[in-house]
Amino acid sequence: MIRKEKPSIYTRQFWLLCTSSMLFFGSFSMIIPELPSFLTRLGGAEHKGLIIALFTITALISRPFSGKLSDTIGRVPVMMFGALVCFLCSLMYPILTTVSGFLLLRLVHGFSTGFTPTGQTAYLSDIIPAEKRGEAVGLLGTAGTLGMALGPAVGGSVANSYGLSFMFYSSSLCGLISIFILMRMKETLQEKRKFSVSAIRIRRKDLFEPKVLIPSFIMALIAYAYGTMFTVIADFGSFLGIENKGLLFSYLTVALLIIRLLAGRASDKYGRVPVLKISIFFLTVSLIIIGVAKAPLVLIFGCVLYGLAHGATSPTLLAWATDLSDEEHKGRGIGSLYISMEFGIGIGAFTSGLLYANTNANLFLVFISAAALSFIGFLYLAFNPFNHKAINQ
Repeated sequence: MIRKEKPSIYTRQFWLLCTSSMLFFGSFSMIIPELPSFLTRLGGAEHKGLIIALFTITALISRPFSGKLSDTIGRVPVMMFGALVCFLCSLMYPILTTVSGFLLLRLVHGFSTGFTPTGQTAYLSDIIPAEKRGEAVGLLGTAGTLGMALGPAVGGSVANSYGLSFMFYSSSLCGLISIFILMRMKETLQEKRKFSVSAIRIRRKDLFEPKVLIPSFIMALIAYAYGTMFTVIADFGSFLGIENKGLLFSYLTVALLIIRLLAGRASDKYGRVPVLKISIFFLTVSLIIIGVAKAPLVLIFGCVLYGLAHGATSPTLLAWATDLSDEEHKGRGIGSLYISMEFGIGIGAFTSGLLYANTNANLFLVFISAAALSFIGFLYLAFNPFNHKAINQ
């Protein structure tokens, strides 16, 4: 008797989603390492903390809208809007001549991550069964992480060889290709409606999904460190003599790339909370190592460990929030988790910029503060008496 093989859950649509994600994340991460020096040239060195903070403000504000729109007009249009913002904003950076113009563009650029990742995760949850969701989120995250790993290194090399303008145009091209791929994807929302003013009218219940409160709380705590890393790690590298600032981001994101798939499978098998306890503990340790680093190799080791820990934490929290969300309100549940993430990143970026104040002696305080908040997340998961087992199921 011939046994029929089950069709793979990873269809052409899934791999198109992953490819588009890789290009999208590559687009905006490509320019990040060079933005502090670009802002300094414009005369705004004291505003470095706003580079990430402003980006995350609009990302945070847009989450309720992207979540609701994802549940009404469809997943694909939401993803396309975010990619379109990436494409247009990257074209605009080379013509900027003022600090205020730069800061305004960073504010607008944040709409990209406010929309596309929400649509991506909702799309994935439509095409992947729940028992494989952790693994699938890991694969999608791996694609995005690959873009974030290649982006800074490529962006730094292009900037050094051909100038900042060519780097920005390369970033814009990645966003454009991502849009073309999304145009070939089939919509998965079964009962979609045409866009109308009512579709963007946000009610109180649209702002946050209470069922994802716990993973959102943990996400906010660990996202603070992410905002810190992307705000001051480039300056830390320069202080210790690392010339290509993009390499630090690449080390971090390559580590993310290595761990994402393994962590996703582990959370499917052993549960979300057990994986989170381990990953957040090592996240805390990595931030302490970075804070005390006095040599390039120590800093690189800390970045790699941080990448491994963060790479296990984020997809697990995302899978957990997706598990807890109602079937008809997946976009709202996912959007709520991302709201917490953007809130944590924004506060981390802004606060770390203030604590750092362009003074290298303050770097220890910056990273120890981030480590303390991450450790609170670990303690909450380790000792809080709520029924983790029931939530995991």
